[in-house]
Amino acid sequence: MVIEIDFNSDEAIYMQVRNQIIIGIATSRLQEGDVLPSVRQMANQIGINMHTVNKAYSVLRQEGLVTIDRRKGAVVAIDADRLQTLAELKEQLLILLAKSSCKYITREEIHQLIDEIYEEYCL
Repeated sequence: MVIEIDFNSDEAIYMQVRNQIIIGIATSRLQEGDVLPSVRQMANQIGINMHTVNKAYSVLRQEGLVTIDRRKGAVVAIDADRLQTLAELKEQLLILLAKSSCKYITREEIHQLIDEIYEEYCL
């Protein structure tokens, strides 16, 4: 999997790495049990600091998308705790919907965006 960083983006680099790995999992480019490159390898491939990659992997671990194994490194391990994931999604959606309401984005526009994204990334 190739990770591309936009160094001009306002989004933190570790979040860009995290998000691209999540998209890789969602689009089946990364599967359960796949081993991600080591922190050093990933940092060298992208041209970023190892601590940045380590932070991205740590966030993914906290979110239940990877496990960290001393011998293998970061391994894709999709979280089986569906209820917790739904609760976290609801919390994040609450904020996003509140922000969209402040900008007068309609329910129909939100549904259209969700349908577009779901068709692209979800089975």
